[in-house]
Amino acid sequence: MTAGLSRASRRTGWRAFACVVALVVAYPLVSAPIAHAAEIPSEQWYLDLMRAEETWKKSTGEGIKVAVIDTGVNSSTPSLRGQVVKGLDATDAAGEATDDYDGHGTTMAELIAGTGAGGGLRGLAPGAKIIPFRIATDSFPKDVKVNAWADAVAMRAAADSDAHIISVSIGNEFLEAREMEAVKYAHSKGKLVFAAVGNTGNKANKPEYPAAYDEVVGVAAIGRDGKVAEYSQHGDFVDIAAPGADVPRWCDSSFTRYCEGGGTSAATALASASAALIWSAHPDWTANQVLRVMFDSAGRGDAWKDDSKSQYLGHGVVRPNAHITRGIGKPGPPDVSPLTHAENGDGASAGPASPSAPTESQEPKGGGESSPETTGSGKTADGRYQLVLIVGTGVAVAIAGTAFAVVRRRRAT
Repeated sequence: MTAGLSRASRRTGWRAFACVVALVVAYPLVSAPIAHAAEIPSEQWYLDLMRAEETWKKSTGEGIKVAVIDTGVNSSTPSLRGQVVKGLDATDAAGEATDDYDGHGTTMAELIAGTGAGGGLRGLAPGAKIIPFRIATDSFPKDVKVNAWADAVAMRAAADSDAHIISVSIGNEFLEAREMEAVKYAHSKGKLVFAAVGNTGNKANKPEYPAAYDEVVGVAAIGRDGKVAEYSQHGDFVDIAAPGADVPRWCDSSFTRYCEGGGTSAATALASASAALIWSAHPDWTANQVLRVMFDSAGRGDAWKDDSKSQYLGHGVVRPNAHITRGIGKPGPPDVSPLTHAENGDGASAGPASPSAPTESQEPKGGGESSPETTGSGKTADGRYQLVLIVGTGVAVAIAGTAFAVVRRRRAT
């Protein structure tokens, strides 16, 4: 079990007892409502950056299902009609997976697979389908009792579903044993899991889960200028980046208007959609091959020519167009994870991960579709860690899990 903790385990132990904290919804960029739905297309700047129209001539994500673990997904918005299939409400409260109590989950679903109907958000993979898994975040009614382990229940259910991709735009700072095991289970089932790294990069910048688990693709956010967003968290848990700043969102659960927003949440949705486009173009590939191509084809600046992994952008900025229309990126072996370097997928159990090479700490100056530039240097830890605060990994994980049970709600990122 020690190998399974890796980069995440160093943050367990006594810190887990600090879980009893107030969580806040983390939309880093919230301002005035966007008054007219007609304005939405012009606000989706990232579709041009990612050359969506060109990509859609060859792939729209058709045949791919994306599990969205979030606040629920309202399947009746014009942009999502016909796009959402039956999911699961893991909260154990009265309601359905399609009862979005916040608007966050519906926004993520539209960014992935929205059709743009009725002036709504147009998803990057409009041919994909959404499977909603509702959990309770900190915006869920405080007086309603919910399942303390909803995140782990939702992850396992998504792993057992026919979803290819699991998109998680929520998180907090504490490792939880049941969720960790659920993530490992999803990885062993050949699912591709993306999660937001968080929006406190210009503040505390503490690693967040599930993004910090080795088996999860941690997603950072860039802005219109191709630079990493100042709030996007950075560290060895960042695996890839995607557009995230200045992205429209549903203002609230009334679903009457969109607001200005953005964050690593939106970046995660767009990274998930990028994977759907590539997987749809190669339906016989495994999650490992799709992700390897995403890493190989990611945008990197001219000053960033080696194989190092940036703490700000990971392997670079997602560019599904680079592979789908230009063939950049090789799939490689189907049964070896580019995240853990261990065999997995097709029901095979994920084995102990091999130590990853030291990575460079590089903060980008610009780039976007034309590849972000990076500067600076410095080594991170190699990504493999052992527990030292408490003797016995099992004891530490058990304590972390017990403490986390008090906090039942994560925050949207």
